[in-house]
Amino acid sequence: MNPYLITEPTCISFSGGRTSAYMLKMVLDENGGLPDQAVVCFANTGKEDEKTLEFVRDCSEKWDVPITWIEYQDHDDPIERYKTVNFDTASRNGEPFEAIIRKRQYLPNPVTRFCTTELKIRPMACFLKHFGLFDDCTKSELENASWIGLRADESRRAAKIADKRRIPLFTAGVTVQDISDFWAVQPFNLELPTYKGRTLAGNCDLCFLKPMNQVATLIAEKPERAIWWANMEALALTSKPSGATFRKDRPNYASMLQFTNNQSVLFDKDDEGIACFCGD
Repeated sequence: MNPYLITEPTCISFSGGRTSAYMLKMVLDENGGLPDQAVVCFANTGKEDEKTLEFVRDCSEKWDVPITWIEYQDHDDPIERYKTVNFDTASRNGEPFEAIIRKRQYLPNPVTRFCTTELKIRPMACFLKHFGLFDDCTKSELENASWIGLRADESRRAAKIADKRRIPLFTAGVTVQDISDFWAVQPFNLELPTYKGRTLAGNCDLCFLKPMNQVATLIAEKPERAIWWANMEALALTSKPSGATFRKDRPNYASMLQFTNNQSVLFDKDDEGIACFCGD
């Protein structure tokens, strides 16, 4: 069975990375375009690199496929906690992320990773309910109907997904090398550097789930990246001091910014981050 064929209502979760873009292209090629019962969603947190936003725009334009840009917004009615934006109007200073932190009054962390659920999964579920693709799109229903770009070499993450229809790249045996080979011959690409197939600045630029050495290296490249993260830790300190850092097992972002003014890399570049379902 062709793993890319869509035969039922489906949400293609496009993270803005090379892997999920490859999955989208395979869907388009194998279905003769985007099927009527499918929608492509990109959930913007406001902390994506500008090159990621440009890449999402380019995929839409060059492949002639509609991509709906979703952002979290604070609203009294849970079903209204999203808004649709586009390349020009998308947040670029962490506004959606800051909104959910202010609402929760504490920071996400490796144990309580509410950011993916609140900034991506639930806003997409709200949109799809209004879009009419599903009768009553709950978080669990969206998870069952969403296609995620997990590769065959991401077996630990894929093992947590019971319905393998949701991860067609895994089913098709696609690896990071296949993704690299594909983009090497395309007329456009995500203009962010990779290391062994990993886009270090992908998704949220300084995500707390990334290894410390990656975060430090990214801060050294662009020190301004750390300002928002340090500000959020300072904000959390005023409301809940015990939860005022994204991680307790390493220095806060202000300290890392100060340290990396003189050093570019702290640890082994091959360190792996904590697995998350934001995708690549």
